Amino acid sequence: MPGRTKTQDDTSEEVDTSMDDAPTSAQQPTEEQEEDAMEEDGSEGDDPFEEEEEPQRVRILPGSSERAASFEFLKEGHTLGNALRWVIMKNPDVEFCAYTIPHPSEDKMNLRIQTYDTTTAAAALEKGLQDLEDLCDVVSDTFWAEREKFEATPEQAQKRREEADRRAQVA
Repeated sequence: MPGRTKTQDDTSEEVDTSMDDAPTSAQQPTEEQEEDAMEEDGSEGDDPFEEEEEPQRVRILPGSSERAASFEFLKEGHTLGNALRWVIMKNPDVEFCAYTIPHPSEDKMNLRIQTYDTTTAAAALEKGLQDLEDLCDVVSDTFWAEREKFEATPEQAQKRREEADRRAQVA
């Protein structure tokens, strides 16, 4: 059976709960944080070519240890999560690696790494990121080399000339 509906008189007695335990994305900025943000937006650096510092997008979550750590990636999803998990699991020093998207409406990805005694979770993450970058470079180089070979064939050159002539006639 549903609870009773609260009246205006009932709400004045209740005390609002603390937001300290809520996720940071749900917390309202304090006045001090807003003042800091205004100071940062000030005209201290008038150089138009000055690069903005990008906020740190990876952090170690609380409760992590040297050999077992959870990392939070901001603005990442399944694309990086699954590829990075696959590459990290290829490392023989890694005992466990998995990723999760905590909620579809949040732009976050969590990655959990557990290693054997031979390495740390942070080192396994660094190696995984480097190995993934190397793999992407190989795929990219192979793609562009094959594309160049394909476009260099006489049939393709003839086909491009015919398409250019057709476009010139239509225009």
